[in-house]
Amino acid sequence: MTIRSLKQKWFMRPFRPIIPFVGKVVYTSIDGFESLFGLRDDLTPPRRMIFIGNGNYKAIGNEFVGYFKDLCNLKPDDSVLDVGCGLGRMAAPLTQYLSPTARYEGFDIVEKAIDWATKHITAKYPNFRFTYTPLYNKLYTAYNKNHTGNKTEAAEKFRFPYEDESFDLVYLTSVFTHMLPADLENYMSEIRRVLKKGGKCLITYFLLNKESLSLIDEGKAQFTFQYKFDKYQIETKDVPEDAIAYDETYIKELYQKYNLQIQEPIRYGMWCGRKNFLSGQDIIIAQKQ
Repeated sequence: MTIRSLKQKWFMRPFRPIIPFVGKVVYTSIDGFESLFGLRDDLTPPRRMIFIGNGNYKAIGNEFVGYFKDLCNLKPDDSVLDVGCGLGRMAAPLTQYLSPTARYEGFDIVEKAIDWATKHITAKYPNFRFTYTPLYNKLYTAYNKNHTGNKTEAAEKFRFPYEDESFDLVYLTSVFTHMLPADLENYMSEIRRVLKKGGKCLITYFLLNKESLSLIDEGKAQFTFQYKFDKYQIETKDVPEDAIAYDETYIKELYQKYNLQIQEPIRYGMWCGRKNFLSGQDIIIAQKQ
């Protein structure tokens, strides 16, 4: 066990129960200040609502819209599917790029996120639509108002609520980093189904390869991924979906299986302590053949 993992296990554990409470108090205070002085625009949610981790909410949204345009050749009139859209982090900047005739669809398993995005984004941009999908995920289901496993559907059997060949671009940012293999494989199949021929998908991962595994062993990564399975490794035993890293060879085989041509190079991320990177997570862009 590395020094980093020991710190996570023994130093942070006693404080975990109070971290959410302290964070809520701090963010509520900041939200009040920003609201009072008009420092937050209408398409940016209050900080206390953001459940997708660290990072500048608006900056990350703008960063990825740049990738959609520059790396995926997204056009203003294209149709877009945002899988795991959350509160609309990518949707908000896309409102300034996609035309009124374009189609944006987003779905998420966190009901309050969909409610917020519908109220604040769809109200101003009717061609942006958000759908709540009650799927079970041990990490995210707890964010819902009434979360019980028997009221949700398994992601491995879920069919996206859209017609075949409906979208020019499908993207998933930090979604497969929280999904187990059976769920991921079903989503890959669905991504292929709803993509138009020639359409592209952009998906982020934690990919395990020689370089990233070496950096993890050296204690330079953000995660230890200490629990190892056949095709993947997880960070947290009790909540596997907390953070999941996948064997790169396995992921490449899935793209081949579903006839999605990877557009080289893979853009590797900084999550494992790389010195040269594009973004936080690893990015794979592929095209439907």
